[in-house]
Amino acid sequence: MSADPAQLLTEDDELRWAVEAELAWHDGDTKAAIADLIRDRQFLRQQLELSDFAGSKGFSRGWRPSYERS
Repeated sequence: MSADPAQLLTEDDELRWAVEAELAWHDGDTKAAIADLIRDRQFLRQQLELSDFAGSKGFSRGWRPSYERS
């Protein structure tokens, strides 16, 4: 039985692949890629804030999301 190639990727490999995919999506335009990622971050942060507001402490057993990377 051979190993799944996706499981052989390191975190750095996945990050490199994601960067290359993002740049390819924007035809190598780094400013457009960065702007798109910033818009994605803003959207995801809004979604996290909504889920924090909508979820009760009992639902999440006291867990609350962190809005900043630690």
